[in-house]
Amino acid sequence: MNRKHPSNSGWLSFRSSAWWQKLNKQSLRQDLFAGLTGAVIVLPQGVAFAMLAGLPAEYGLYTAIVPVIIAALFGSSHHLMSGPTTPISIVVFTTVSALALPETPAYISLVLTLTFMVGLFQLVMGLARMGMLVNFISHSVIIGFTAGAALLIVTSQMKNVLALELPRNLDFWNNWYQIFQQLPDTNLFSLTVAIATLVTALLIRRLLPNWPSLFIAMVVGAIAAELLGGAEKGIQLVGSLPNHLPPLSSPDLNLNTIGQLASGALAIALLGLMEAVSIARSIAAQSHQSHDANREFIGQGLSNLAGSFFSSYASSGSFTRSGVNYRAGAQTPLAAVFSALAVVLIILFAAPLAAYLPIPAMAAVLLLVAFRLVDWHHIKVIFKANPVDAAVLSTTFIATLFVELSFAIYVGVMLSLVLHLNRISYPSILNLHPEQDSPDRRFIAAAPGEECPQLKIIRIDGSLFFASSNYIERSLRDMDEDNPEQKHILIIGSGINFIDVAGAELLIREAQRRRKLGGDLYLCAVKEGVCNILKKGGYIDQFGRENIFDSKAEAIQVIYSKLDMERCQQCSLRIFTECATDVGCAARTNR
Repeated sequence: MNRKHPSNSGWLSFRSSAWWQKLNKQSLRQDLFAGLTGAVIVLPQGVAFAMLAGLPAEYGLYTAIVPVIIAALFGSSHHLMSGPTTPISIVVFTTVSALALPETPAYISLVLTLTFMVGLFQLVMGLARMGMLVNFISHSVIIGFTAGAALLIVTSQMKNVLALELPRNLDFWNNWYQIFQQLPDTNLFSLTVAIATLVTALLIRRLLPNWPSLFIAMVVGAIAAELLGGAEKGIQLVGSLPNHLPPLSSPDLNLNTIGQLASGALAIALLGLMEAVSIARSIAAQSHQSHDANREFIGQGLSNLAGSFFSSYASSGSFTRSGVNYRAGAQTPLAAVFSALAVVLIILFAAPLAAYLPIPAMAAVLLLVAFRLVDWHHIKVIFKANPVDAAVLSTTFIATLFVELSFAIYVGVMLSLVLHLNRISYPSILNLHPEQDSPDRRFIAAAPGEECPQLKIIRIDGSLFFASSNYIERSLRDMDEDNPEQKHILIIGSGINFIDVAGAELLIREAQRRRKLGGDLYLCAVKEGVCNILKKGGYIDQFGRENIFDSKAEAIQVIYSKLDMERCQQCSLRIFTECATDVGCAARTNR
C-alpha cells in the first residue's frame, strides 16, 4: 500500500482544503455581511477586554486587526475568528501587573514582549507538529479554569460598577473584603449606568437574539451616563480613542525581561491554543470542514508574532465571535479579513465617539461576558457523572482563584496528564470463554465458574508499556491466587495497540514464571505493530515462537494438548470443542 510521506501531509491537506477555491460572488457577499457583524461585536468587547488586560482601550481594537487577519489566512478553520478574549486578557493582566503599573509605557512594552513570546512558543509547537497535545487537556480542566476566570472577572469589575477606589493587586478574598468594606461609598449614578447597560443587553438578547446586544447596550449605557450628568456625577468615561492605525511597535528582547515573562508566556500560549483548537474543532463538527490542529498552532503563533509589532496584545480564538461568524453565513476566512478592515474604518472615523463610553457600562458588559463563560450545563453533568472529573474541575477552579493564573493553567495541564496516564495505566483485563450456544464459538465475557479450570483466557484492552506493566503483572499474579490450577494463560492481543520494552520484558518474565509452575503463557491475534517490536527487540525467541498464534482456534487446539488429561476427565464444563470429543482424549491417552 502506498503511503504519503509525512513531511508532505500538511502541504497536501493545505492544498486540498484551499478556501480560495470556494470564492464566488455569493460567498464574498456572505463573508462581507459576517465580517461586518463581527466588527460590530468586537467593538465593545475589544474596548472592555483591553481594560481587563490593564491596557488603554484602543489596544483592544488594535488586537482585532492584524492578528485576526494573520490567524484566519494561516489557520485551518474557515470560521474561527481570533482577537482579544476574556481568559487571555485576565492572564495577561495578572502576569504583567506584578512587574509594572497598568496602562503605563513600561507595562505596554512588557505586554508586547509577552505577546511576541506567546507567538514564538505557539509557532514552534505548530512546526514541531504538537497539535495532538491539546487532546491531552481534559475538558474538565478547561471548564474549571473558565469558571474560575469568570469569577475573577466579576471580582475585578465590581470596583468599576460601584466606582470604588481599591488598592491594586489584591488577592481574591481581600478584593471582596475591600468591596464590602467600601459599599457605603458606592456611586449610585455609576451603579445605575451599569444596571441600565446590563438590563438592555439581557432584553435585546432575549427579544431580538440576532441583534448586536452588547453594542446596543453600550449605546444605552452612554446615553444613561449623559442623562445622569456624566463625569460631573463621578461616572468615569473611557475617553477619546486615537483615530489612527495601530502604530508600529517592537518587543523588548532583553534576556532579563524574557526570563521574567517566560512562565506566563508559555501558560498563555497553551491557553490560547486550547481556546483556538477547541473552537475550531467544535465549529468544524457542524460545518463538516476538515480541521488541522498543527496548522491552527501555526496560524495562532504567526498572528501573535505579527501582532506584537502592530501594538496588539496576545490573542486567540473567540467563542462568541466565531459562533456568530459561522451563524452569519461566513464561507471563507475572508469574513475575518472583512471584520478587521471594518474595525480599521471604525478607528479612523468613529474613534472620537469613545469619549462618551462610560467605564461602568464596560464593566457591565464584562459581567455579562463572565456569566456566559461558565458552562453551567457541563458542570452539572460532570458532578453527577464522574467524581474524578469533578475533582479535577474543582481543583482547577480553586487554583484559578487562589494562585497565579499562569500556575493555575499548569495545574490544569498537569492534572489532565495525570488523569490520562492514570486511565491508560489500568487497561481493561477481561476474562473470556467460548460461547456454548454460538455456532461460530465466539468468545464472550466469562462469569465465575464458566472458565476452563486449567486454561485462563484473557483479553487486554490497552497498551503494554512502562506505566501499565506493573498493574498487568500484578493482575496476572493475582490470577494464581484466585485459581492456582490455571497455570496456562492465553492473552488475546487484538486490544493491544502498543508495547514497549517494559511491556515486552513483562511478557518474558511472566512466561518464565509460569513455566516453572508447570504452565505457560501464550499470545494470539497480536497486531502487526506489536509483533514487529517483539521481533526487533529479540523477544520472540525468549517468549517462544511456538507460543504465538494467528487465531484463537489454533491457539486453543495447541494449548489443549498440553493440559492435564486426568483433570480434564474429571471436568464437566466442556468449555472447548475439543472437550466434547472422545478423539482428543483418546489421542492424548495414547501418548
